[in-house]
Amino acid sequence: MGVKGFVEGGIASIIAGCSTHPLDLIKVRMQLQGENLPNPQQVHNLRPAYAFNSAAIPHNSVHAPPPPPPPRVGPISVGVRIVQADGVAALFSGVSATVLRQTLYSTTRMGLYDIMKQKWTNPETGNMPLLNKITAGLIAGGIGAAVGNPADVAMVRMQADGRLPVSQRRNYSGVIDAITRMSKQEGVTSLWRGSSLTVNRAMIVTASQLASYDQIKEMILENGLMRDGLGTHVTASFAAGFVASVASNPVDVIKTRVMNMKVEPGKAAPYSGAIDCAMKTVKAEGVMALYKGFIPTISRQGPFTVVLFVTLEQVRKLLKDFDF
Repeated sequence: MGVKGFVEGGIASIIAGCSTHPLDLIKVRMQLQGENLPNPQQVHNLRPAYAFNSAAIPHNSVHAPPPPPPPRVGPISVGVRIVQADGVAALFSGVSATVLRQTLYSTTRMGLYDIMKQKWTNPETGNMPLLNKITAGLIAGGIGAAVGNPADVAMVRMQADGRLPVSQRRNYSGVIDAITRMSKQEGVTSLWRGSSLTVNRAMIVTASQLASYDQIKEMILENGLMRDGLGTHVTASFAAGFVASVASNPVDVIKTRVMNMKVEPGKAAPYSGAIDCAMKTVKAEGVMALYKGFIPTISRQGPFTVVLFVTLEQVRKLLKDFDF
């Protein structure tokens, strides 16, 4: 099928990405909750310059208890706060980056998966073995993520910008402005910041999402539970979205934090890499912090996967008579 698989996958991915963008934005904001909380021990660790100058600071400030962390809020509260602070349009912050990301990343992964699916499908049964599905998903996801990483970094930053104080916001005007400014201010390599995480996450998501959809769809049809129609597509796609969410959320949290970190000249980066970020996150916030934002993740991944595969099936029907 060649190019046709890329076109079909690209159209479906862009539609799915844009329609679920507000849920993705809320997920990113929730994943960043608690990231910049001060270490309580820092309140008591005075610099040596103050050690012999007790008059420089009030006596009672040394023993003041650390301020309590701000309460974590759920996805609905996060969404309401965004709308109240910046308007409904703020829910679509970074949507231009989403379009570019889906154009680069999802078009590539969907097209490559389709090519491998055709080559590895058993001609006698018309189905591809599960192991081959997973392998195809891993390969396609990894390559697609490497291609789309610049748009992914830009999308995360544009989505997270609204949570920063006004004076610290980057205020990108669009995805092109974000990529251009990042290249000039932080170097071209900043566009691939967190790329190892992006690739790992994409491999997990694509393998679990596409393989699960095809496998569950085949099981439904082979057992005669439903006919090959909308009901089958929705059921298989929602189940695939759940599997992908559970498998990818920890990597997604770390990826979001690494991509969003602000590196200032002359200062050490908040995280030296993915492992460092994971360790600091777990140490400061607990293991369950790796599943922070899971509710909006499944709330977004479910509808996204449903829209993706339902649209894909419809696009395939529309283009079945075309060969390119």
